[in-house]
Amino acid sequence: MHFVREPSAQSFAAVADAKRTSFWLDQPGRPAPRALLEQPISADLVVIGAGFSGLWTAYEAAQRHPGLDIVVLEGGRVGHAASGRNGGFVAASLTHGLPNGLERWPEQIEELLRLGRGNLDSIVNTITTEGIECDLQRSGEISVAVTDNQIEDLAELAGIGVDLGLNLQLLDTDQVRSRLISPTYLAGLYDPDEVVMADPARLAWGLAAACERKGVRIFENTPVRSLGRIGAGVLVGTDHGRVRAGRVALATSAYPPLLSRLGHFVVAVYDSVLVTEPLSDEQRESIGWQGREGFADAGNQFHYYRITEDGRILWGGYDASYYGDMGPHRENNEEAFARLAEHFTQTFPQLSGLGFSHRWAGAIDTCSRFSAFWGTAMQGRVAYSLGFTGLGVGASRFGAEVMLDLLWNQRTERTELQMVQSKPIPFPPRPLRDLGIGITRWSINRADENDGRRNLWLRTLDRIGLGFDS
Repeated sequence: MHFVREPSAQSFAAVADAKRTSFWLDQPGRPAPRALLEQPISADLVVIGAGFSGLWTAYEAAQRHPGLDIVVLEGGRVGHAASGRNGGFVAASLTHGLPNGLERWPEQIEELLRLGRGNLDSIVNTITTEGIECDLQRSGEISVAVTDNQIEDLAELAGIGVDLGLNLQLLDTDQVRSRLISPTYLAGLYDPDEVVMADPARLAWGLAAACERKGVRIFENTPVRSLGRIGAGVLVGTDHGRVRAGRVALATSAYPPLLSRLGHFVVAVYDSVLVTEPLSDEQRESIGWQGREGFADAGNQFHYYRITEDGRILWGGYDASYYGDMGPHRENNEEAFARLAEHFTQTFPQLSGLGFSHRWAGAIDTCSRFSAFWGTAMQGRVAYSLGFTGLGVGASRFGAEVMLDLLWNQRTERTELQMVQSKPIPFPPRPLRDLGIGITRWSINRADENDGRRNLWLRTLDRIGLGFDS
């Protein structure tokens, strides 16, 4: 089964009245806005960005160094960007999935898997210890095959994963449809242990509150404009006040980096998401989705979906829209939303006519190796972590720990990883970047339409380790 590229008029109409805002951010309980920075201050550690990367950095720094003066500067609101716009899949993988990790760091894959599991356990423990109410569900994830070649891919992945000690369960057609009924499903791969589900906005808000209980100061609506050296520290420039910092952690995700050198390594792509109206009892019974497992299909361009706490379906992914720039004007791709609605009906024809309450898009920081990278600047006083390519809800905590290791010049098992010690291949400058990404997107779509067969362009990118992920 191949998903339709051109959405129908009915699909455009289906999403026309949906709110143009993140479902997660549009709920009761959002904290009141925090104060902005209005005067010069100083701090031992300044964290730039109050998404998951920044909040985990502040939280773990306070854990490691009690009494450390920590300030978080956020250009908007806590969790308002990627951290409040994702699907809420919290994965153990640090490498954007097992295949990508095996391709890039095969000799360290077992260590990466172990560290990833420990990182996920620490996230769950923190949520529990801090009493963060974020609808945490240890329900796992099921990857579904909708074409014959994807059945083979899942079977191969299951064998590799089991050999590495993962608890992966291959499901035949009847078994996968016993969990979720769709005429498109041919097989599935269930991972009960490596993914948990959460409400990402409530997780971000709860983590920010936990940071403040440890003495961290968080300033919202305070975009950082500049970084510069001042004596043995760093001067952080904002619109209303400068901060003298001993150390700085950059956690700005897809936003233009404050270090110009990083602009060659990351591009912003936009991911689109729909959320349905709550399902009736009859509608829920028609699909048989009695658990809270997350789902994703196994194509190059894939959908991810889950059930929310109040019985809606979140349905996102497929397109990775690249524009060459970013901003609110890039968050309303009508065709991408309509295409998602079309694919939703293809997958669940029994839910035809179900309305959508919310639609939104958000920027993802994508690098050529699809997983995070790190480094330092200003003689080790500044550290950065970015390039998560969509799996940052869980991996951002690990990224935060690496940044702290680097800032305090600590040699750990994390800093010894090849993944940490290397950088992705940089993207070419524009307009070559735009042309290459355009050809790659077209080629990925053709591969999905041709049973996964990759053309010469994609095979060449595979050989040199450069890519563009959906």
